[in-house]
Amino acid sequence: MRIFEANISYQVCTFIEECLKNTSSFEIANKKMYDACGITTFFENNYDFQTLRESVSAVNINSVQEPDRAEYGDFQTNIDLANKVARQLRLKNISPQIVIEPTCGKGNFIIASLSNFKAIKKIIGIEIYKPYVWETKFSILDFFISNPNEGKPEITINHSSVFDFDFKSISKQFSLENILIIGNPPWVTNSKLGSLNSSNLPQKSNFKNQNGLDAMTGKGNFDIAEYITLMLFDAFQLHNGHLALLVKNSVVKNIVFDQKDKQYRISEIEKYSIDSKKEFKVSVEASLLSCKLNSIPSIVCNEFNFYDLKSNFNFGWLHSKFVSNIDYYNETKNIDGLCPFEWRQGIKHDCSNIMELERSNGHFINKLSEEIILEEDLIFGFLKSSDLKNTVIKNTRKHTIVTQTKVGQETSYIQFLYPATYTYLKKNISYFQARKSSIYIGKPQFSIFGIGKYSFKSYKVAISGLYKTYHFTLVLPQNDKPVMLDDTCYFIGFDRIEFAVYAIILLNDKKTEEFLKSITFSDSKRVFTKDLLMRLDLLNLATLISQKEIDEQIFLLNNKYGLNINLSQWDNFINEMVPKTEKQATIF
Repeated sequence: MRIFEANISYQVCTFIEECLKNTSSFEIANKKMYDACGITTFFENNYDFQTLRESVSAVNINSVQEPDRAEYGDFQTNIDLANKVARQLRLKNISPQIVIEPTCGKGNFIIASLSNFKAIKKIIGIEIYKPYVWETKFSILDFFISNPNEGKPEITINHSSVFDFDFKSISKQFSLENILIIGNPPWVTNSKLGSLNSSNLPQKSNFKNQNGLDAMTGKGNFDIAEYITLMLFDAFQLHNGHLALLVKNSVVKNIVFDQKDKQYRISEIEKYSIDSKKEFKVSVEASLLSCKLNSIPSIVCNEFNFYDLKSNFNFGWLHSKFVSNIDYYNETKNIDGLCPFEWRQGIKHDCSNIMELERSNGHFINKLSEEIILEEDLIFGFLKSSDLKNTVIKNTRKHTIVTQTKVGQETSYIQFLYPATYTYLKKNISYFQARKSSIYIGKPQFSIFGIGKYSFKSYKVAISGLYKTYHFTLVLPQNDKPVMLDDTCYFIGFDRIEFAVYAIILLNDKKTEEFLKSITFSDSKRVFTKDLLMRLDLLNLATLISQKEIDEQIFLLNNKYGLNINLSQWDNFINEMVPKTEKQATIF
């Protein structure tokens, strides 16, 4: 049964009908509801009171299909999971006097808290979606009808955006009580909510203070749950108590990563991995984040399995390095340093229908299945993350149009030097104009990003940023032209094939894989990033692998891929990796 688009049990419906039938005002009704379930303001106004009283007749109860709010990151916690979370906290001797649920949804965490914590004096819930406010109130009333002997704390359910709620005043008001912040904030990013025109967003800000291009191209995007968690730390970090929130794994990682600089007064940071498919029917890696407030700041997180409490591993900061597995890292930390070659990201064009082509019988076919004849000069072989499967790639299935040799270069030259290409691009100008990223604003038409001298290196060693494989690929030229990669790939480029072969042997060594496993998070949207890859000290790695091992790998590559490489350039390769300051010092 549903009232106000909220589920209501027959038991609650009958109780309200009987309780309110002779009640004339919502003030008196609120007093009766407070006595029954502890909710301070069950009815916000007389209209709500009169409407509910009329609706509790079984004849008037209608069935309203519940909207699908999953697109907003709204994955409601089932009561069984909420109870398991509360019981787990109780086993850790957590016994709050004040419970705060910052995005209470249908109220299951509030019900779980009532069931498991007996010292509660006050419960505060915040929810922006009005039907959920009602459903929470109905659920609380249902709980106390079924459990009349349970103590009734004072309960306030606020119809408000979490971003507008004054948590700091709550912290001051209950400064002496032990607090528990519990819940499941939205699993969605600010850009996603913005694309949905949601009003449930914090004030627009670059809250991580990203600079320039980083803020424009993705690093400025953040998870709403992360923002809410940090907002709660700001309000309650000096308050005795605990925080326990269900969040995506990326949020836990980001919080621990930023903790080194932010130094929030939180400790005993723990991550309990849950089965999101089982609990929420979604393919999102998520966990229960638990930590103690008002304590000496910790920069390490202990990870457990939520269901059997088995310890997995610890991650966080160790000797000024951020690592995903502290035990593994200790065994491979001598590789952690600075890569002598700069890792680059591939081309970003955001116009795949027009810019990505396949070759067929002397012409090209775009993703709209249009056949096109273009000049060859601006056409380059093109690889995406899904193409980087083999150890060596000589040919590509796709091609791309490279309109610039550096970011910001004027593209008007195409009209005069390559008229067929210009006509094709101009015909499809609407696709370029529809690109949403702010990086293209004010730039020449047909602009691309992730392009520079490094893009035109003949030999590249590349890895997918998306896939959970610790495998590097050697990309060879195609038709005497360098092959380009898309922006989901990272690569280092070389003019000599020998250097590229030496590099890929080092990068595909078991020691490198073990090190990368100790600093990468396999559940990240991008397993590999430039920052992580730049930590690979190839010069030091080269000293850990014998030349005999290098020679054996060269032999295997030569045989399998028809290469003709030897160790004749090895010393030059090593010299290329020695920092310039060290080279200068050897002169004197």
